Amino acid sequence: MKTHLILLITFLALGNACIRQDSSNKAKSGLPEIAVKAEDFETTIDGREVKLFNLTNKNGMLVQITNFGAAIVSVILPGENGKFIDVALGYSSLEQYRKGGMNAGFIVGRYANRISKGSFEIDGTKYQLELNQSPNTLHSGSSNYGQRVWDAEQEGNTVFLSLLSPDMDGGFPGELKVNVTYTLTEDNRIEMVYEAETTKKTVINLTNHSYFNMAGEGSGDVQDQYIKINADYITPVSAELIPTGELMPVEGTPFDLREEIRIIVNINDNHEQLQFGRGYDHNWVLNKENPGELTFAASFRSENTGLGLKVYTTEPGIQFYSGNFMDGTYIGKSGSKYNFRNAIALETQHFPDSPNKPSFPSTILEPGKKYYQKTILEFTF
Repeated sequence: MKTHLILLITFLALGNACIRQDSSNKAKSGLPEIAVKAEDFETTIDGREVKLFNLTNKNGMLVQITNFGAAIVSVILPGENGKFIDVALGYSSLEQYRKGGMNAGFIVGRYANRISKGSFEIDGTKYQLELNQSPNTLHSGSSNYGQRVWDAEQEGNTVFLSLLSPDMDGGFPGELKVNVTYTLTEDNRIEMVYEAETTKKTVINLTNHSYFNMAGEGSGDVQDQYIKINADYITPVSAELIPTGELMPVEGTPFDLREEIRIIVNINDNHEQLQFGRGYDHNWVLNKENPGELTFAASFRSENTGLGLKVYTTEPGIQFYSGNFMDGTYIGKSGSKYNFRNAIALETQHFPDSPNKPSFPSTILEPGKKYYQKTILEFTF
């Protein structure tokens, strides 16, 4: 009996030690339970290693990034009563990202957004791209950088990512060296810097294609949330969502978002541009005193959670997409389907179809010149 009692006490002691060790490991990681697991991203594709990187700050914010597509996987913010909320749409495993997943979180290139008839000319030479949204090209077709494994390394709260895009990659001229860095700051900002150099004259338009729901990914409709965009004009589009080349004043239209307003207020108005996009899917021409300066572009917030996002950028435009084509095909990290208008995207960019619109800011990059853009996502909680 005495021996059995000693064994029982020893077993309980070891069990408690294991529990304390497990708790200690969780505490040491500092990651909320809703964070995706690194092991679900760790693999090798075509001899290239895929990883998941965690960036945290003193305020309890967590940003997760994978070098597959240079994607933002999670943006987890501390909410009320110690509850964490992930406001970025994404998936819990690499397998789901490899299916495309609405480009959620990816760095899109070589040319983000649409190019009319998938073709453009540089110095009299015509270049033809894949027509993946016939009769046009969207987000560079299957050559999209979101389906590549980027070289990556982490230093502190910064992830450095690089990609070599060969000459005629997807139909685009010039070997392009691309560098993207993500830095999480102590004042709750994700700073994104884009740089590139080319061996031949080419066109370039890079963006991050994250979707956000400030009530939490998988929580449903975002139409009761508030949007603001610092722009006096949009670039109106045809029925194929290709810019006409004109600028349309937002004054007196459903596109006037210069003052904060709930998305639902005007999104279903009987306006031709809204009918073309089934809602908002347009490029706003950002108000800037000087081209290339870093300025406030947009804000987005939920009154219910008190969580918010402010966007600053050096880019001349921002695409506000209100999730009009989300149809439940994809299931997110929370296990919920991503349905109609369950999130928005705020894609900082040069204007769609700029290579075919001489009046738009140029997207030409020449050898010996450096492409540089910066966008900041500032979160409030």
